[in-house]
Amino acid sequence: MSQQPDYSILDQPEILQFVFYPRREWTPLPPGARDYLVPVEAGVSISCRFYPFGDDSPCILFFHGNGEVACDYDPVAQLYHEQGISLFVADYRGYGLSGGEPTFSGMMRDAEAIFDFFIRSVKTQNRDVPLFLMGRSLGSHSVVALASRYPEHFKGLIMESGSANVARLLYWLGFPLEQQAKDLEEAALARIRSLTLPVLIIHGECDSLIPPTEATTFFETVGSKDKRLVLIPGGSHNDVMLVGLKQYFAAIKEFAFRRWATPGQVG
Repeated sequence: MSQQPDYSILDQPEILQFVFYPRREWTPLPPGARDYLVPVEAGVSISCRFYPFGDDSPCILFFHGNGEVACDYDPVAQLYHEQGISLFVADYRGYGLSGGEPTFSGMMRDAEAIFDFFIRSVKTQNRDVPLFLMGRSLGSHSVVALASRYPEHFKGLIMESGSANVARLLYWLGFPLEQQAKDLEEAALARIRSLTLPVLIIHGECDSLIPPTEATTFFETVGSKDKRLVLIPGGSHNDVMLVGLKQYFAAIKEFAFRRWATPGQVG
């Protein structure tokens, strides 16, 4: 198993202020949901909220965007339940009930601990439940890393409004590409090419924050043979799900169920 690349170049304060927008917010549990605090290092835990649909339902481990918190997904989880899918949403340091302060390198390390907890907590309930990874925007970095390191645990990877190339992040923010960033770019490209899991990419055609060319580039670069790109007409970075609601969830439902259901199971 390859070592985690060194993301410390992205932990400069002038970069972090553009990458993370932490919110210390939390809401009461909706019916049936469960809250967890996942330890990631001494004195630091990450808040997560689990929205189970059924013991044998497909389940998505979800890493959200940079201005969101896990409990924002209370209403969104109901839309996943309508598709017959459970949702497990993870925060970052400084978000929700999580301790610490967010850094890029911390986010990437913490994803490993959250993955381990997710596998133990979900798998112990039902060993046969099909598991998926999904990252929105900033969360795409975490899920691509996990998909490349632990493909045997998941049935597929979903990217929404994301880009897994951290060097691009520096470029968009106007920072010079130092050698360490170039090394990260090469590591990111190698990781994307090495992916073998089935991949679903969803992106808004009008996304000006992370342009749709990033989605097409990922689609063309990823090593997976089983891959699909869904571009949502009129969708921008923060409304792609709402603008393309039917198309968005039809793609996710088809992706989640066709990989494990026997004939007659898909509604």
